[in-house]
Amino acid sequence: MTRRTGLSPERQERYARTGYLFPFTVLTAAELAAYRSDYERLEPHLGDPPASPLHAQCHMHFRWAFELATRPSVLDLVEDLIGHDILVHTTTLFRKRPRDPAFVSWHQDDFYWGLDAPSLVSAWVALSDSTTENGCMRVLPGTHRRRLPHEERPNRDNMLRAGLQLSGEVDESEAVDFVLEAGQASLHHAQLVHGSRGNRSDRERIGFAIRYVSPAVHQQRPHHAVVLARGKDEHGNYELLERPPSPDFEQALAAHLAFWESRPARPADRPPAALAPEA
Repeated sequence: MTRRTGLSPERQERYARTGYLFPFTVLTAAELAAYRSDYERLEPHLGDPPASPLHAQCHMHFRWAFELATRPSVLDLVEDLIGHDILVHTTTLFRKRPRDPAFVSWHQDDFYWGLDAPSLVSAWVALSDSTTENGCMRVLPGTHRRRLPHEERPNRDNMLRAGLQLSGEVDESEAVDFVLEAGQASLHHAQLVHGSRGNRSDRERIGFAIRYVSPAVHQQRPHHAVVLARGKDEHGNYELLERPPSPDFEQALAAHLAFWESRPARPADRPPAALAPEA
């Protein structure tokens, strides 16, 4: 029986205090090369963010993305933060080309989903080196303790399509850069304020963000099917994906395109109208 490799009590305490942990090596060199190859085959079909939504929910349709989202090396870490029962809530591929001005505004993931409890952890898996120069993710430590007010400020370079961002000015003096080597991952809390700058380098930056949620969490906003990655779901708050996606690329691509053609036109990062920030 394979032994689970989780988080030490010290790391769990640090996560509770700061809202994040990094880095963790979750892919071998061979695994990284295989996933990069799969990504590079898919990438020409995805269009350019933020105009195209096709970079999201690839785990529902492509076998390699499904397998990456359900890797034991990542689930072992997540289990110590939200429990043994784990759902893959959403995924997004983030690519910044060399000298790409695309950025992510400061925001909290929990704001636009409307979760009744912030028992959701995001893992950001680096498929290339992620550095300060090429626009790595940045966080504001300790900002995960309450939901903050947001507003929409659309910007063509913002990778959040509706331009969702914190209201008012943001003090970046304590910001931490998540510098990762390819094959490493970071973890952050659903309410941790995070964002990223543009790519100032001649190297691309590629990451795969996976959000994991406890089945006990109820979501206000309607949601697509989720993947039961570990344990069991005794709550029924989400529809479960019936089967793993096909390993056939063309079949998977057709399913992915059909999925997005059937989705409502409302930008994916726009919160439900009834959701109000906590004071």
